[in-house]
Amino acid sequence: MNDDPDPILRPFIVTGGRTHPVDQRLRVETLVSAAPAALAAPLGFERRRIVELCRLPVSVAEIARGVGVPVGVARVLVADLLAERLVTIHASVTDTPNVTRELLERIRDGVRAL
Repeated sequence: MNDDPDPILRPFIVTGGRTHPVDQRLRVETLVSAAPAALAAPLGFERRRIVELCRLPVSVAEIARGVGVPVGVARVLVADLLAERLVTIHASVTDTPNVTRELLERIRDGVRAL
């Protein structure tokens, strides 16, 4: 059960009313990792949690789940941290020129098996 009195209002407040990230490269599968100095930065609750989750590279989708916010909210927050150079993003599988359809299908099948 959700104890949040207004589950719609909370994400709006967390993002300052923004619904789109400042960096459009962020997709659900984009891998994000925290910069070494990020853990020492003075950050609010959600942003602190993102940095903690990103000690090792994790996807934007995993960040959303770990923080308990919609993916769109996670994208906005990660983009803010990226602009502040507290996190870095890694090339996604689809950005790599040597990706074959077979490889993508194997990844898909592996995820389904989970």
